[in-house]
Amino acid sequence: MVGIRPGDTLQPFVQALWVADAVAAPAAREHSLPAGAMHLAIRLDAPLRLHSDAGDAVGRAIGQAVIAGARAGYCIKDTSVPSRSVGAVLRPGAARALFGCSALELADRHVPLEQVWGADAGRLLEWLQAQADPQRRLEDFAAALRARLRPTGGLHPPVAAALQALARGATVAEAAATSGHSHRHFIARFSEAVGLAPKRYARVRRFQHALHRLAGGESLAAIAQAVGYSDQAHFQREFHALAGVTPRTFRAARPVRPQHLPVNVPRSDLPR
Repeated sequence: MVGIRPGDTLQPFVQALWVADAVAAPAAREHSLPAGAMHLAIRLDAPLRLHSDAGDAVGRAIGQAVIAGARAGYCIKDTSVPSRSVGAVLRPGAARALFGCSALELADRHVPLEQVWGADAGRLLEWLQAQADPQRRLEDFAAALRARLRPTGGLHPPVAAALQALARGATVAEAAATSGHSHRHFIARFSEAVGLAPKRYARVRRFQHALHRLAGGESLAAIAQAVGYSDQAHFQREFHALAGVTPRTFRAARPVRPQHLPVNVPRSDLPR
């Protein structure tokens, strides 16, 4: 996977752009873990297929160009069929600028891009499929995003300030108190831009801090204390709810990319 910075025009709305070759995954499925951000991904060779739970052997195909809304839980992706892909990690405020809707309308959902962009989504897919060079493919994808940008005025300053405060470890109450809005108005503004209410977003960010510390040698009790869980048991319950596995299972798996946890399933359970 290769990534580039989005450039000045896209930078307020796009955190990162990436392109990847079709590489065999280490397992037939993966738990895609929540990061509190919205994504746009275009698979050039096979549609995205999701499974509702571990017992869902067939799953359902979503499409090849898909918007993944912000979420506070894992989803189970089928990784049995490799596919070249290109995509973007989107910032708060991007839903309005790129798709003309609130991030809340896309939250906790995987939405085919054609539902938002119409026939332009199919034309973009065909154009990217025709590009043999990955770098050119990524540049064309970025150009398509720039062409879709709508004037929005940018992220509302109190929301931007709240995101920074929550990243520093402030409570939701503290972030709301400094926003200059009523608590209710603050939550509405934040949720519209981010796709998650402040408490759900803070929950995911705390999980993310714990997730990355698991790569080190700290004890689970030390991680729980460092990132703000009340105790180790609380940490384990929250981690399992958001990742679908315990912290010990995640640490033992040693995933190459922390957001993508390989999950083995019997070959007989794979779709034919």
